[in-house]
Amino acid sequence: MASTDVGSERARRTQSALGVNMNLEVVTLPVSDVDRAKSFYESLGWRLDIDLVVSDDVRTVQFTPPHSQCSIHFGEGLTAAEPGSVDRLILAVKDIDSARDDLIGRGVDVGEVSEQRPPGFDQEKGRSYFAYASFSDPDGNGWLLQEITTRLPGREWED
Repeated sequence: MASTDVGSERARRTQSALGVNMNLEVVTLPVSDVDRAKSFYESLGWRLDIDLVVSDDVRTVQFTPPHSQCSIHFGEGLTAAEPGSVDRLILAVKDIDSARDDLIGRGVDVGEVSEQRPPGFDQEKGRSYFAYASFSDPDGNGWLLQEITTRLPGREWED
């Protein structure tokens, strides 16, 4: 009779009560013009990780925002999604006014900073989690800056 405990030592080291450790690595953005999107994300000061042309039908361009653990990629042959169909990707920033000013200085049209508090958070001090400003890439993929200065309880992984 087979045992259900067939995990290896390596698997046991990375697994916890929460499951196997996983990191969100890359989000795919649908774009209509790869070179235009590449120029836009370069203008933001994001790190170009790769521009890999495999064939006339397959190309991957990957960028990583400063100090982010997650990247974006776009190109040819990556997705059937409509260009601009990503509605909202959130960039957490410590100082939303500085982040907004930096993007505007790079030629990005960024909306005004607004505070949005869900019901029950009316009395919370500060604007961590509540201050937002939005912008879009040339295809209309939506980005949202969110000021986070202090993580809410339960919002960090315990090792």
